[in-house]
Amino acid sequence: MEKFLLVLEVITTCCAVTQSMTGQERSEEKSECVSLSPMMEAVPAPPESERVCVFGTGDLGRSLGLRLLQAGYGVVFGSRRPHSSSSLLPHGAQVLGHAAAAQSAHLIFIAVQREHYDFLVPLANQLKGKVLVDLSNNLKKNQYPEANAEYLQSLVPGAEVVKGFNTLSAWSLQNGPSDANRQVYICGESVEAKQAVIAVAIKLGFSALDRGFLSVARELEDFPLQLFPQWRLPLRIAIGLSAAFFFYLLIRDIIYAYVTQSKDISFRIMVSLANKVCPIVSLIMLSLCYLPGVLASFLQLYRGTKYRRFPDWLDRWMLCRKQLGLLALGFAFLHVLYTLIIPIRYYVWFKATERTVSMIRENRTTQFDMTTAWRGDSYLSLGILGFGLYVLLGITSLPSVSNALSWREFSFIQSKLGHLTLLLCTAHTYLYGWNRFLSSSTYKWYTPPGYMLCLVLPSVVLLLKLLLITPCVDRTITRIRQGWERGADQRNPKDSQPLIP
Repeated sequence: MEKFLLVLEVITTCCAVTQSMTGQERSEEKSECVSLSPMMEAVPAPPESERVCVFGTGDLGRSLGLRLLQAGYGVVFGSRRPHSSSSLLPHGAQVLGHAAAAQSAHLIFIAVQREHYDFLVPLANQLKGKVLVDLSNNLKKNQYPEANAEYLQSLVPGAEVVKGFNTLSAWSLQNGPSDANRQVYICGESVEAKQAVIAVAIKLGFSALDRGFLSVARELEDFPLQLFPQWRLPLRIAIGLSAAFFFYLLIRDIIYAYVTQSKDISFRIMVSLANKVCPIVSLIMLSLCYLPGVLASFLQLYRGTKYRRFPDWLDRWMLCRKQLGLLALGFAFLHVLYTLIIPIRYYVWFKATERTVSMIRENRTTQFDMTTAWRGDSYLSLGILGFGLYVLLGITSLPSVSNALSWREFSFIQSKLGHLTLLLCTAHTYLYGWNRFLSSSTYKWYTPPGYMLCLVLPSVVLLLKLLLITPCVDRTITRIRQGWERGADQRNPKDSQPLIP
């Protein structure tokens, strides 16, 4: 009982003390508790090594800032109007004036055009010792006497200027490296500065390549200005061949009929003439894919060594073989589409109906020709097989597919199956012509039909390839490609003797 009374007395005393507190003391205690809450929830600012600065709040600057934030960096934007531009920037980034932003980080991305570099001159002291990454590009080549990065270095001599990230677009930065080019090119004078930029690029998911000193900056700035550099020669060849055979067939088929027979069949230009031009150009361009390899092999046989450079024209030709093949596949695909719509053409079903009615009126029939049936089915079958291999060659030329293949697998598909594709398509064209070359009516105005002209180049390529795969020639080429040189033993007899330890 005594213990119970003692506990009751202690509780009563505590309640009296609490009730005796003034309102001011209670409010101070409450405010102290409230002030501790945001301190516990606040996230500590990232260290300076993990903070980067971006000068420029345009599309490129905002996209780069977003990617940096997603990678875990603290991002500070430098802007002329920090208060008005804060609403446009990604959530989580700070917006300061240029001077304050420059002092907040060691690595600064310059995402502004060269014309606006003047604002950096008053900041020379704040930028001293900083790493400036120039992202700018020009509208055309040789727009200025020096590269933008070199000009930036002259404006801020105390900073370490690095050229990089200029080959990436704002769209590619937003969508990440999986949906865009993964390569980032870097150049600069300071090795430490370049290593810092390369580390950021790798953390963003890109692969970085050091191209050397800052003098390479002009070359890097020209990369985004290139417009299909590897496609120019193939496109010129495709356009030239298409135009040449279009006018050639226009004269033989359309103009010849109008001049000699007074028949206007100009409507055939849209489908019939196009369906002749497309397979002709496709077969010739496929032959041009494999002709440079054959010429290179014979050149090595003639020289007896692989240690001499090919001529420049042959080098350029071999470098654009992929583009030649893809354009050839495109023309083959158009040929397939034109062929599929033949049964629904007005001219075709009109002529078929007219012929059927004429045979009924004359009460005559035609006999089944087994040779024609075999020829027609073989012609179609070879065309289907050739187009199927055509598509396989095009698929394996895609980087995502070719990267999954070993060199032997890629070489087997592109070389052996490629020559098989050329053989099937050439045989398909031979069956189309069959024995028409024996008829004098085939040579209108003494000119051969287009399919005969397009057979010349693939036939030559296949014959030369047949010579190269003969055992004696193939053995010699293999030895040359393994390092053997003709006449090397006579020039240095010691080379032919084994070394005795």
